[in-house]
Amino acid sequence: MTSEEHQGDTDPSADADSSAGGDELPLNSDIDLAQPVDLTVESRAHGWRLDHYLSRLFPNYSRSVLKKAIDGGDVSLNGLPAKPSRRLRVNDRIHLKLTAADDVHIQPEEIPLDILYQDDAIVVVNKPANMVVHPGRGSYSGTLTAALQFHFDQLSDVGGQHRPGIVHRLDRDTTGVILIAKDNQIHNRVSKQFEERTVSKEYRAIVRGVPERDADFITTHVCVHNRVREKMMVCAPGGRSREAVTFYETAEKFGRFAFVNLHPKTGRTHQLRVHMQHIGTPIVADKAYIGEDRFTTGHLQGAPLTGDTLIARQALHAFRLTISHPVSGKPMTFEAPLPDDFERTLTALRSRP
Repeated sequence: MTSEEHQGDTDPSADADSSAGGDELPLNSDIDLAQPVDLTVESRAHGWRLDHYLSRLFPNYSRSVLKKAIDGGDVSLNGLPAKPSRRLRVNDRIHLKLTAADDVHIQPEEIPLDILYQDDAIVVVNKPANMVVHPGRGSYSGTLTAALQFHFDQLSDVGGQHRPGIVHRLDRDTTGVILIAKDNQIHNRVSKQFEERTVSKEYRAIVRGVPERDADFITTHVCVHNRVREKMMVCAPGGRSREAVTFYETAEKFGRFAFVNLHPKTGRTHQLRVHMQHIGTPIVADKAYIGEDRFTTGHLQGAPLTGDTLIARQALHAFRLTISHPVSGKPMTFEAPLPDDFERTLTALRSRP
């Protein structure tokens, strides 16, 4: 897939359909958003998206940070919650105060990395299982960011001090392709491709059950689970729900299990895991969504959790990523081979009588 190439010093956070002409918003680089800030939208910003407007006003904070603040309720518009995509009107009143982040300094750690590709702009890594991408929720060591700090002298800091180089993320136990930006201009150009959905992503998964159709789109809305905050769930449109779209193809069938190719068209948290559960074929060994943290030889005989362990984490792998290179504009595809536990599980499924 291709994407519009951004040249020169174009501001990738600017709203493409804004009518601001040549006017520039005043930059507030010295303001600490941990303190309350009240704003009134001026005429030149009429029609702009809320998240774009804030990212232009406060360049020391990335759009992803500000978008998360909006989603998390740290921003109100005329006294009410708002979506990041909300279009502004003249004299709209914005109240903003970011929830303070943990003051954690990332120490570089000499952790080996499986580097699939690198040049002066980007690095592409094959992330292993049981590796958190960036610190959080008590996971402050052994992270991908700690490893990146050790191996590379320069990384983008658009995502903040806890996310050097991180453009997108994978769950702790999801393996495969993840792309890293070496500077902020590159980060913004790649982020733009993710936001405009011109990035092509393809995953592999082993699921319990066989999808009713060999190939189909799954289109739902998802939101934070109403009882378990660490999970997501399919829900009705409205409120803080967000549309999620996945295309799946069944590659192989193994009686009560299947091997599927997944193509997310949106990038919601836990989207693939929630969608496969939603159609009745959850990903095997997905502890959060089916309550089992391993897939064993006993599953093949209908005796779960007996026998030898084949895979001890959700069987989900980010197999392929295609982007337009942020400098040359050339389409580039990166692939990560299936990890050993994945191959071991497929071999067992293929050999069962």
